Amino acid sequence: MFSGIVEALGTVQAIEKMERARRLWIHAPFVEEITLGSSIAHNGACLTVVAVKHRFYCVEVVEETLQRTNLGKLQVGDIVNVERSLPLGARVEGHLVQGHIDTTLEVIEVEKVGEDSYYFTFELPESWSHLVVEKGSIALDGVSLTVASVQKGAFRVAIIPWTYTHTTFSRLRKGMRVNVEFDIMAKYLWQWSQRYLPQEGSERS
Repeated sequence: MFSGIVEALGTVQAIEKMERARRLWIHAPFVEEITLGSSIAHNGACLTVVAVKHRFYCVEVVEETLQRTNLGKLQVGDIVNVERSLPLGARVEGHLVQGHIDTTLEVIEVEKVGEDSYYFTFELPESWSHLVVEKGSIALDGVSLTVASVQKGAFRVAIIPWTYTHTTFSRLRKGMRVNVEFDIMAKYLWQWSQRYLPQEGSERS
């Protein structure tokens, strides 16, 4: 489990291509503190550490994750948001994030506000719109954010200067795609409502 508060920026040092997976070698400031089996979120996707050598650690990305996230687009030298899993009893500064990516969404507008704040607008296909509400939580590339506004086919988040400079948001441009994890409570409530609440046009039994 994660909080969506990015701990550091990691750098892709090497990529090993396998038949249906890839191994990413990452450098991060906390590399000396991790052990084999550690769970670390990379742009929001939870991956397991399978090797640690010198100043780098290695994680494996399976085909499902490559297809569902933006990790398959990574190249050597790229920067990723990294966050180690929360210890039991830790303070959750953002919101509860599982590290399980639902989809990727495209940046459709970047608007600077004042000196160094920004509004980022993302596409919102109809198939996902029921999971996004104004002032609700959402994780984008592993960053816990509050939805500022929702309109047909899009939603917007506000990025403060600290988040902009300490995450990959400073590198996002129009047309790029981010990993998205919708709020787990929204997903469970929606599934519950679809199973147990009478739907429009149906008869109550």
